Amino acid sequence: MIVPKSPQVKRMLQYVGLPLLSLACFDLVVVLAYKALHWEWVALPHIPLALYGSAIGIILAFRNNSAYSRWWEARTLWGSVVNNSRSWARQVLTGMRVRSAGEVAELKQMQRHMVYHQIAYVHALRYHLRDVKPWWELTPMLESAGLNASELEALSVQKNVPLAIQQRMSVLLDDCLERGWTDPMQWRAMDESLNDLADAQGGTERIKNTPMPKQYDYFPQLFVQIYCVLLPLALVTSMGWFTPLGSTLVGFIFLALDKIGRDLEDPFDNTIYDVPLTSITRGIEINLRQLLGETELPEAEKPVAGVLW
Repeated sequence: MIVPKSPQVKRMLQYVGLPLLSLACFDLVVVLAYKALHWEWVALPHIPLALYGSAIGIILAFRNNSAYSRWWEARTLWGSVVNNSRSWARQVLTGMRVRSAGEVAELKQMQRHMVYHQIAYVHALRYHLRDVKPWWELTPMLESAGLNASELEALSVQKNVPLAIQQRMSVLLDDCLERGWTDPMQWRAMDESLNDLADAQGGTERIKNTPMPKQYDYFPQLFVQIYCVLLPLALVTSMGWFTPLGSTLVGFIFLALDKIGRDLEDPFDNTIYDVPLTSITRGIEINLRQLLGETELPEAEKPVAGVLW
C-alpha cells in the first residue's frame, strides 16, 4: 500500500509512463501532419468528444468503485482477523483456570502454545493469499507453539496451511475442556472466535479466487485507448500546435483512472497497491506476544520508499 506523505510526481508519471509516452508521440505526429504537412483530412473536429468522454468517465467510475469495494472488503476482513486474534489471546490467557497447583506450569505452556498457534495462523494466511511458501518464517513460530519435526513435516504438505493450523487450535481447545481448564461456556466463546476467523479467511479466499470479470478489464481499457486516439484528431483544429499539451493531459487522466481500477482489483497480489498484510500480521504478532509478557519483540513494519507492505 502506497503511503506517501506528499504527492510524488515522478511515481505518478511512471504510473502510466509507456501509454502516456505513446499518446504524446501520436499527438505530435497528428499536429505535424495537420500544421506542417497541411493534411487537413486528419482532423475530425465534429467528433462528440465531450459526450464520449462523459460516457467513458461513467464506465470507469463504475468499474473503479467495484474494484475499490473489493479492496476495502479485503481490508475489512483483515480487520476482523486482527480483532479476533486479540480476542482469542485474551480468552486463552484470562479464561482458563487450573484445578490444582501442580497444573500451573502445564497450563501456562498450553496458553503459550495456543497463542503462538494464532500468531503462526495469521502469517500463514498472509502467505496463503499471496501464493508464497511460508516455511522460512513459520517454522520458529510453530516450534514455539509446541510442534515437533514430524508435525511440522505433516503440516508443510497441506494445501491450506492456515486451515490446518486452525484445526490444531481447535484440538488444543477441546483438550483444555477435557482437562477441566475451561468450562463449556468459555469453550463456546473461544470456539466462536475460531469460527469468526474461519469466516474472515473464507471471505479473503473468495476475493482471491474470484477475479473481476474479464470484461471489466478489457472493455474500459479499450474504450480509453480509443478515446485517447480520437483526442488529438478532434482537438487539432482548435488547439493547433498546443494539441499535444491538451490531449496528453486529458489522456493522462483517463489512463490513470483505468490503471487505478485494475490495480485495486486484486488486493492480495503482493504488489505495492495491496492491502498491507505484512504490516497487519506483524502488528498482530507484537500485540499477542506482549500479552504473553514478552519484552523482546519485533519492530513494527515501516514504509519503504513510500510503500507499506
